[in-house]
Amino acid sequence: MIANEREYHITQAAAAEFAEALAHADEQGAHLHPRIKQAMREGIESQLQELHDQHDQLAEYEALRDNHIAVLELDSLTQLPEALVRARKAAGLTQKELGRRLGLKEQQIQRYEATRYAGANLTRVQAVVDALGVRIHERVILPTAASAAETARAYAAPREPNATPRATSSQS
Repeated sequence: MIANEREYHITQAAAAEFAEALAHADEQGAHLHPRIKQAMREGIESQLQELHDQHDQLAEYEALRDNHIAVLELDSLTQLPEALVRARKAAGLTQKELGRRLGLKEQQIQRYEATRYAGANLTRVQAVVDALGVRIHERVILPTAASAAETARAYAAPREPNATPRATSSQS
């Protein structure tokens, strides 16, 4: 995900440079062995494809920055950190400006975003939400008796140390 204007401009510039390099690859490699020339061309095409894959990220960054996105739908709480990064961009705030609102240094906001708020406690996450002016409509869907029993079985089953619990479906 492109987190700031600097990354946005770097990605745009890199895409333009690789497109230009590809356009002139045959001219520059005219004196080279055909296999070397082919390898150079494939390398440039590969890099250009990676940058092209980031095109969606560029488009999303522009849409957020230009206020073309008003609502982010989340399927789970694990998606909240990404939503907070997107919300900062939509609010037109830099990491430094968000840090000022929270009384934190820009580097702390950079760390939070880079780690997707892994080191932030719930109070800090709520402060970020408030500083961004984000509204979250909470909804907790309670488990049914059947799904609660299934979850209980998954957590009660013996598992390897440090393994993540997995729910199993009885609808196989």
